[in-house]
Amino acid sequence: MAMPKPVPTEKQLKVMDWELGVFFHFGIRTFYEGHKDWDNKPMPLEGFNPSELDCEQWMQTIQAAGAKYAVLVCKHHDGFANWPSKYTEYAVHNTPWKNGKGDVVREFVGTCRKYGVGVGLYYSPAQWDNKKALTSKEYNDYFIDQLSELLTNYGKIDYLWLDGCGSDDFTFEPDRIVGAIRRLQPEICLFHMFDPDTRWTGNEAGYSYVDNSNVVRSVISPDVDFEAERFIPAECPCMMRDVNWFYSEYDVNTVKSVEELVGMYYYSVGNSANLLINIGPDRRGLLPEIDSQRLLAFGDEIRRRFSNPISAAVTPTANGCEINLTEERLINHIVLREDLRQGEKIKSFEIYARGGRIYNKVMIYSGKYVGHKRIVTFPPIKASEVIVAVNAEDGFQLLEPRVFYVKPTCM
Repeated sequence: MAMPKPVPTEKQLKVMDWELGVFFHFGIRTFYEGHKDWDNKPMPLEGFNPSELDCEQWMQTIQAAGAKYAVLVCKHHDGFANWPSKYTEYAVHNTPWKNGKGDVVREFVGTCRKYGVGVGLYYSPAQWDNKKALTSKEYNDYFIDQLSELLTNYGKIDYLWLDGCGSDDFTFEPDRIVGAIRRLQPEICLFHMFDPDTRWTGNEAGYSYVDNSNVVRSVISPDVDFEAERFIPAECPCMMRDVNWFYSEYDVNTVKSVEELVGMYYYSVGNSANLLINIGPDRRGLLPEIDSQRLLAFGDEIRRRFSNPISAAVTPTANGCEINLTEERLINHIVLREDLRQGEKIKSFEIYARGGRIYNKVMIYSGKYVGHKRIVTFPPIKASEVIVAVNAEDGFQLLEPRVFYVKPTCM
C-alpha cells in the first residue's frame, strides 16, 4: 500500500514564508569575555547587568533589514535563565539588573509582537553546572519544567529552537517532552529535535544543498530516521561574526561582508531553506553598531536585487510556463516558487531562453526541486522569452515566476 504524500502543515508554510530571521545569543556569557562552550569557568551572577537593554532597537533593526522572525537564547549550555525561573537560582532574578526584577524573555516577546515579528525561543537542555549530577528522569523533569514556564507565561510562541549539543550523557523522554510542548502550545513549530517541524542542514555556515528537498527520511544530529518520508523544511543558522555566537569586543574584524551574506542568502533562501543570522547583543543590551549596519546593508542589497522584476507576461503550460518579456534584454536571474500546499510535486526542471538570433531555444539551467523559493542564476544572456519545463506530478503549480537582471556591484 502506497504511503500518503507528505504535505506541510499551515504552521510550516508560515515558517517558510518568513525566509529570513535573526538569532540573538545573549545571557550571562555576554558579560564574561573569552568563555567557550563546556569550559566550566565560573560566571558569577553579579556580572549580568545590561543597563541599556533595548529590544525595540533589536526589532527596528532586523525589521528594516527584512527579517520576519527572531529567536532569543533563553538558556544556553551555561544554565543561566534569561527569565526568573523558579527552578534555578542561576537566573536574572538574582542579578543586579533592575534589582532582580527584570525579565529578558518578557521584553523580547513583547517587542516581537509589537513589531509583528515571529517569536522564537531557544533552549539548550544541556548545561555544564550541577545539572550533570541529576538522573535522567530528574533531568527530563527539569527540562520540561523550564520549558513549561517559557510556553505558559509569555503567550503564544511561534517557534521553539531546541539545541541537542552536549546532551549525549542523558536519556531523553521524547514522548513526554513533545507531549508537554504540543499541549502547551499546539501551534508551535519545533526545530530539530524529537518531532521536528523544521530541520538543521548539518552546518552552522548558513548554507543549504543546491538541490534541497523539503521531503526527507531522516534528520541530522541527533540522527533520527522516520518510518516514512516527512515534509520538514530546512533552516540554516550562521554567525554574523566568524568566531563567537555571543558578543565579543575582540572579533569585530570578522563581521561578514555584504557579499558573503548575499551568497549565504542564495544558498539558503534561494534553495528553499530559511536563513537565521546570529547577532550577539553587547554588554549594554544593544546590537553592536557594525553588526547592525552590516545587516541593514545586506537587506538593502537583497531589495536592490529582487524588488524590480523585469516586466513580463507569464503563460502556464502543461509542463511549466512561458515567460514573455516586454522587450529583449539581458537576464541573469530567475526566481521560481512552487505551491507546496499539496506537497512537493516538482522533481526537476529545465530553463530555456529564446530571442533575437537565438532561433532555437537554448537551455541555460537544469536542476532538481523548486520548493518554497529557488533563485536560479546564470551568466547574462539576451532574451525575449524564457521557458520553464518541469518534471512533476499532476497538480503542480508554479507561483510568481520572475525574471531579473542583477547588475554587479562593488561590496
